[in-house]
Amino acid sequence: MTVLIITFSNDNESIPLVMKAIEARGEKAFRFDTDRFPTEVLLDINYGDAEQIVITDGEQKLDLSEVSSVWYRRMRYGAKIPHSMDRQLRDASIEECRLSVRGMIASLKAFHFDKMSNVDVAKNKQIQVQIAQKFGLLTPRTLTTNNPEAVKQFAQEFPQGIITKMLSSFAIYDEQGQEKVVYTSLVKEEDLRNLEGLRFCPMTFQENVPKALELRTTIVGHRVFTAAVDSQKFAGSTYDWRKEGRALVKDWQPYNLPEDVEKKLLQLMAYFGLNYGAIDIIVTPDDRHIFLEVNPVGEFFWLETFSPHFPISEAIAEILVTNRQ
Repeated sequence: MTVLIITFSNDNESIPLVMKAIEARGEKAFRFDTDRFPTEVLLDINYGDAEQIVITDGEQKLDLSEVSSVWYRRMRYGAKIPHSMDRQLRDASIEECRLSVRGMIASLKAFHFDKMSNVDVAKNKQIQVQIAQKFGLLTPRTLTTNNPEAVKQFAQEFPQGIITKMLSSFAIYDEQGQEKVVYTSLVKEEDLRNLEGLRFCPMTFQENVPKALELRTTIVGHRVFTAAVDSQKFAGSTYDWRKEGRALVKDWQPYNLPEDVEKKLLQLMAYFGLNYGAIDIIVTPDDRHIFLEVNPVGEFFWLETFSPHFPISEAIAEILVTNRQ
C-alpha cells in the first residue's frame, strides 16, 4: 500500500524527512504537489460504474485505491496557473482546483492524518482559546477587533503593554520580491494613536506576557515532544522568536513539560480529533505555562534537523504506516 502526501512544490524539509522514514519501513510514499495541478499534474476522478481516482505526475501514476493513508499537509491550489489569465477566470479556475482536490481528499476511504474537516475547525484560534480554557490551560487575555476605541481601552488594562498579531500567517512582498513576514509586535503609544487601518482589517491584541522561555510542543498521536528556547536572548525575538529564527535554530533544547499541562494538551488534541499539532507555549518567570495556539499543520523540521532528541518524522511515519496512534 501507499501513503499519499498532499503538499506543494516549495514545502520544506518535513516532506522528505517523513517520506524517508516511510520508505525505511518498507512502504511507499507518493507526493502530490497541489500547486502543479492542473498545469503539470493530472487528476482523474471517475465515479461511474467502477469508481477510480488516478493521479499522474510525469512517469509516476497512482491509483488511489492503493492508498492506505493520507497526510493532508499544505495546499497551494492552482498556484502555477498563469497570472496573465483574466483575473475572474483565474480565480474561478483556482476555486475549481480547490474543490476538486478537497473533494478527492474527503472521498478517500484511507486513514487520514488528519481529517481535513478536523484541521479546518482546529485552525480557528478563537475556538482554540475557548477549548484550552475549558481544559484548564492558562491563556493570555485576548481581543480581536476592528474598533480603535476597544483597543485603547484594552491597552489601559495592562501596564506591561499589549502585543498585536494576525490570526492568519502571511507575508507581503516588496517590489523586488523580498518577503516581509508579519510578526507578533509590541503595540506602542504611537500605534494607539494610529488605528485607522482597523477599518480595513481587524487585528488581534493580547496582554504582553513576560517570557522566561518559549516552548514548541509537537504532539504526534500520544507522543509529546517539547523543545524550549530562550527567545529573550536577542532583542529582535522579544515578542516573536521567529524573527530571529535562524539565529536561534540550534538553541532549542529538550524540556520536561509538567504532567498536568501535557495531559491538558492531549485532551485539547482529542477534542479536535487531531493526531498532529505544533503548540506554542510561554513559560513565565514565575513558572506558569501559557498556551498560545496549536498549529494543526505546524512546522517541526528545524527541531529534528538540529537535534537528535526530536524524531518527529519517524513518529508521523509510524502512524501513517500502521494507521493507528
